[in-house]
Amino acid sequence: MKAKHQRLTLGIIALIAIIGAGLLAMSALKDQAAYFYSPSDAKKAGVPTGQAIRLGGMVTGGSIVHEPDGVTIRFVVHDNSESVPVRFKGIVPDLFKENSGVVAEGSFAADGTFVADNILAKHDERYMPPQLEGEMHKTGKVE
Repeated sequence: MKAKHQRLTLGIIALIAIIGAGLLAMSALKDQAAYFYSPSDAKKAGVPTGQAIRLGGMVTGGSIVHEPDGVTIRFVVHDNSESVPVRFKGIVPDLFKENSGVVAEGSFAADGTFVADNILAKHDERYMPPQLEGEMHKTGKVE
């Protein structure tokens, strides 16, 4: 076989492999390509119980309740029109607070509560770590 034919054969095999990998990745993602579901999207889509998703929204003010065991926390995530109760067992991030953004990774339980395995607190573009913010107020500049 000539070198030209070998290169052509290898090129065609590589192209088929790349297309196959792309199709496999797309079929695995299906409807999960969205970064997260808002409470409205989750209710509208009818996410099945036990399916792992990300739920994002704002923590409702006054909804954070610490359970007596010291590690379980309950709160409500809302968007403009819907709200979802969330239960999380573990340590929450420092930025987690009422009236702030949150993304919870987990799944819905049969009673409609979202059981989170992981909590990601969101901050806005003006966020500054407390250590730097304190220094800025003292000196007027960030060092």
